[in-house]
Amino acid sequence: MLKKLETALGYTYRNQELLTMALSHSSYANERFQNSLYSYERLEFLGDSILGFVTADYLYKTFPDKHEGELTRIRAELVCEQTLAKVARDLHLGDALLLGHGEKQSGGSNRASILCDVMESLIAAAYLDGGFEAAKGIVTRLILPHLTNVIQTHDYKTELQELIQRKRDQNLTYELIGESGPDHCKEFSVRVLLNGEPVGQGTGSSKKRAEQAAAKIAIQKLTE
Repeated sequence: MLKKLETALGYTYRNQELLTMALSHSSYANERFQNSLYSYERLEFLGDSILGFVTADYLYKTFPDKHEGELTRIRAELVCEQTLAKVARDLHLGDALLLGHGEKQSGGSNRASILCDVMESLIAAAYLDGGFEAAKGIVTRLILPHLTNVIQTHDYKTELQELIQRKRDQNLTYELIGESGPDHCKEFSVRVLLNGEPVGQGTGSSKKRAEQAAAKIAIQKLTE
């Protein structure tokens, strides 16, 4: 199981004890060793900082024309719990987690908060085991590719707002009309209303993306 995980990560840990600790929930550490220090929590603390730095460094160098606020927003979405949990599920990380009996029974192996924490702890373990480049490699291979899902190349909401402002007393609102799918893979449906009348509807993996999709349809409809 651990070999399969290492293959998916693209990194082999020389110190297997570090890898085991990175996968150990505090409930397991308490049951097995009566000491939560043997869990991934300290590694998670370190990994969070490494992930933040690697991501910030990449964004700073890749987008020289973006302001601090936009870079901060992109980084926050890229390293958020939802993204890291998705990466962990793609790795089948839950199968390798070491959980206490109660945590295992309650579905901890698929809990987003735990999967997110363990991704960070694995990054820290790679740093301690193989240095900065080892940790950076995991982030580069598995997390940075999700950047394309975070960056919106066109702001259709702003374009729509500017379009309707050509006339006076126009009221634009967005309405969430549905959501489906499991927590880790939600799909949202949003309708955009102009003066109370629907002019576009779209779907997306977040409310923001669904709003953008709805705005795009509205622009097409209003400019036909």
